[in-house]
Amino acid sequence: QVQLVESGGGLVQAGGSLRLSCAASGRALSNYAISWFRQAPGKEREFVAGINWSGGSTPYAGSVKGRFTISRDNAKNTVYLQMNSLKPEDTAIYYCAATERLLTTHIAGVDYWGQGTQVTVSS
Repeated sequence: QVQLVESGGGLVQAGGSLRLSCAASGRALSNYAISWFRQAPGKEREFVAGINWSGGSTPYAGSVKGRFTISRDNAKNTVYLQMNSLKPEDTAIYYCAATERLLTTHIAGVDYWGQGTQVTVSS
């Protein structure tokens, strides 16, 4: 199985940028489609962005489309989430998720989760 570790979270002012990383170990990341989810306090976990094994498919949630970009470097076993023009409503814990099958936008389809990284956007 694969282990996922997120990094890159932090505190940023509205309008700023952060880049999250999801590093995989145990198995090659190229075996998995990767999705980012987030969970804000008192809210359900929601899909943010995903990328299939080749990088050819990259769906986004409507709330982040045009501001966030997901990419992957299979040679480095890492997936990235570049977040620009951040808003206070982007504040959440961001989770990296892997699936051995088709790319998923649903929590139920995830096979492995990372521990999450906190992103806080101040107004």
